[in-house]
Amino acid sequence: MVALSNSSEDACLVINAGSSSLKFCVFQSGNKGGGSAAEIEPVVTGQISGIGTAPRFEAKDAARHKIADHSWAAGENPGRPELLHHLLDWIGDTLKGATLVAAGHRVVHGGTRFSAPVRVTPAVLDQLEELIPLAPLHEPHNIAAMRALAQVYPSLPQVACFDTAFHQTQPWQSQTFAIPRELTAEGIRRYGFHGLSYEYIAHRLPQVAPELADAHVVVCHLGSGASLCAMRGGHSVDTTMGFTALDGVPMGTRPGAIDPGVLIYLMREKGYGADELEKLLYHKSGMLGVSGVSNDMRDLESSDLPAAAEAVELFCHNVAKQVAALAGSMGGLDAVVFTAGVGENSTLVRARVAEKLSWLGVSIDPAANRAKATRISAQESRVPVFIIPTDEERMIARHTLGVIAAAQLDRAA
Repeated sequence: MVALSNSSEDACLVINAGSSSLKFCVFQSGNKGGGSAAEIEPVVTGQISGIGTAPRFEAKDAARHKIADHSWAAGENPGRPELLHHLLDWIGDTLKGATLVAAGHRVVHGGTRFSAPVRVTPAVLDQLEELIPLAPLHEPHNIAAMRALAQVYPSLPQVACFDTAFHQTQPWQSQTFAIPRELTAEGIRRYGFHGLSYEYIAHRLPQVAPELADAHVVVCHLGSGASLCAMRGGHSVDTTMGFTALDGVPMGTRPGAIDPGVLIYLMREKGYGADELEKLLYHKSGMLGVSGVSNDMRDLESSDLPAAAEAVELFCHNVAKQVAALAGSMGGLDAVVFTAGVGENSTLVRARVAEKLSWLGVSIDPAANRAKATRISAQESRVPVFIIPTDEERMIARHTLGVIAAAQLDRAA
């Protein structure tokens, strides 16, 4: 069990669990007892990689200096509970004088039931289990981390924060497939993802450009997983991902939008079953499938192979197409924001996308783009263009502390 001393420094653990890794971040605030999500700052970040094979624990401080690096000996293969126990003990030893008040989790899918962050209970976990078919590559690992943490530290409050929740504000026509209504009623609809990232940008953009607080904005969350979101007045109006995280633009290993007839063809003519289709769509397509080189944009940009260049072009083509489509969906375009790994770091992708949107009045300044300035649009651009780094972990910490504070107020009432 973690032994953390009482003090005026509250700590909130943020967990983003994957199939073989667990990323974490610890935020601290100056309020005792989990009172407020204001003025929180990350003090340590890290990950446990190689879960199930050769686990390795790494951590850095707020200045990005490595402060921990531990690998388990050959033959040792601790499970998630043991690894979380190690993490919590390490937090207790490292952040002496801090009180761990809660843990917040990124959960990919909340379905129709969860439209806001929620305190984790056994009933909530059972309800999340029902959503696994909607996000089979992510949801099981999100749930496993919550169950393991409850086993190791049952008294620690946990909060689930959903990537789908931000898109609940969309109008019905943005959420609805043209399929029989009884199927829609069963929950087959467009949910959208990357909501924690978009929510952060919705909070951050008015600080960067106050005049755009109520504007029509397309945010391009471009990473290994990629999507775009149309936001009006800081609320989601439309997005490129749908029922699952497969739809929209091509991604690292996912194809994005694809004619469903292709899947029928593969089943009938090639004998594909559900498992083979899932492997094709989640692991073998996208930039990896087109290039035959890599799913990493950095590798593709540095490659001399024509197929790699074609993969980059295909990606930029589809991103630009979706920016235009989303502008039409919300009835205007007042700004474009690039965020996430590729969006924040690829000068080439930003330049190519902007060039393809020149007919909409988008123009970027090459020097500002190379420098990764916050505002990279040219002076004559009719549409301002920004790079705003996302911070999903901070959003989770804010939500988590907010849920805990609300629960305390309810008990005091």
